[in-house]
Amino acid sequence: MRPLLSLIRLILRAERGAFLRGLLLSVTVLAMGVALLGLSGWFITAAAAAGLAGIGIAFNVFIPSALVRSLALGRTAARYGERLLTHDATLRALSDLRVRLLRGLLASPWRQIERLRANAFLNRVTADIDALDGALLRLVLPGLAGLAVIAASGVALWVLVHPSVALVVGLGYSGLPTLVFALGQRLARRPSREVEAARQASRARLIDLIAAREDLAVYGQLQAAAAHVRGAFARHSVARRRLDAIERRMGAGLDLLGTAITALALGLGAQLVQGGEIGAAQAAVGVFAALALGEAVAPVRRALSEIGRMVQAARRVLPQVAQPLPEVPRAAPVTALPLSLTALRYRHPGGARDLFAPVMLTVGAGETVALTGPSGSGKSTVLLLAAGVLEPVGGQVALGGQPPAAALGRGLVMVPQRAALIGGTIAENLRLAAPDADDAALWRALENVALAEVVRGRGGLGAALGFRGAGLSGGEARRLVLARAILRQPRVLLLDEPTEGLDADTAARVMAGLRAALPEAAILMAAHRAVEIAAADRIVPVQRPLDKTSQP
Repeated sequence: MRPLLSLIRLILRAERGAFLRGLLLSVTVLAMGVALLGLSGWFITAAAAAGLAGIGIAFNVFIPSALVRSLALGRTAARYGERLLTHDATLRALSDLRVRLLRGLLASPWRQIERLRANAFLNRVTADIDALDGALLRLVLPGLAGLAVIAASGVALWVLVHPSVALVVGLGYSGLPTLVFALGQRLARRPSREVEAARQASRARLIDLIAAREDLAVYGQLQAAAAHVRGAFARHSVARRRLDAIERRMGAGLDLLGTAITALALGLGAQLVQGGEIGAAQAAVGVFAALALGEAVAPVRRALSEIGRMVQAARRVLPQVAQPLPEVPRAAPVTALPLSLTALRYRHPGGARDLFAPVMLTVGAGETVALTGPSGSGKSTVLLLAAGVLEPVGGQVALGGQPPAAALGRGLVMVPQRAALIGGTIAENLRLAAPDADDAALWRALENVALAEVVRGRGGLGAALGFRGAGLSGGEARRLVLARAILRQPRVLLLDEPTEGLDADTAARVMAGLRAALPEAAILMAAHRAVEIAAADRIVPVQRPLDKTSQP
């Protein structure tokens, strides 16, 4: 529970004023409900007693009935305001939490980010934030409001009815439901986790099935994958039934407790009336107030089914948002380059051997340098080191006199092997790099990568692409990403096998177009193909280290 409480405090601080106003309205709603039912009980009983005594004609029904109407209307208005305030504050706080979560993720080591599966991660983030939504709206605010109203009702019954009735109602509702919640959340914790795990597995497997349906069908695995999805949904159904059973039992326990407290208030009130200590109308106030306070503990039942989910979500989210992000100095955009790699070394975390022999190179303005070597030799890793997203174990990277990470996005652009496109139009994909670029600039970039004719044939810049750029071939998607990089007008361009998937003629046109579009840029690329190597001014081989003795 500790991570959940810490995260709740963090969320509440973000919208403290709005949540406080929402809490006051929640207290107002519950208090008006108790007052409405208590006043109604007093009114009915007092009117009946006056009639039996033969003085009904003298009983003033107008003031109590007006108060009843006022409380009913006021409660409705307060409920509307409470929902509006708390939901708005929660949505804004959770929106800020999402941003902090993603910023925290981006501060994680590159290799950790690289291993993320987009579908599973986004599914998990969405589910965790939804769970924390429930922590505020269905646990914290109703719980605090309920405790406040129970305490206030106890004080009011002490004054208006009798201390013994106040103790029965106040202590009964403040203590016993808390015990039920403590027991219920212990019983529900594991089933709640199982429900959430099965829900996530169901969603992830269904998304994977849809995304890979063509490959699964080709290899005859579609039915097996579908059975895998059905199995996850079946586990979710079983876990959900088990959790629902616990929720029903705890709900029945709360109902029985409410009935017992009301019965005690009734019996005690009747005894006090018989002893002449209070009137029948006062006793009715205690009974009806006990009935009304059942609303104050009702959220306990709903929270039981989600407490495990909330705790697990908090444990995953808190480490990403609790620590303040390091301040990144706002360096000026790179204007003068050489990109220098001096005795650069790298080894995987926990590894005992360098990935490649020390790399030495300099790339000046207008130069193109190709990194060559067999697959797995570390060319892509050298590019990541040059971009500043990996930390070397030895040597130094310098870019215009500053660390490369400080220039990333303001003078340095990297195009990795995997093309990153979004569902949307071609223009929207291009404007991710240059939001203010006009159509003419977009067409120039497309011309530079030999893609303009293809785009015209598909309907122009407004042609829609599917999920992850579906609708383009691998080579077309690659060229669209390169066009996007051109729009950034970088001073340093890092390319990882930029012409992969292109025929030799198109690849040559692309390499020439990149240099024509960025005549003063320093280009460092991992090159496999002859057409890429031919476009380079210099070649730097990336070699394996000679032996273990060379590893300092």
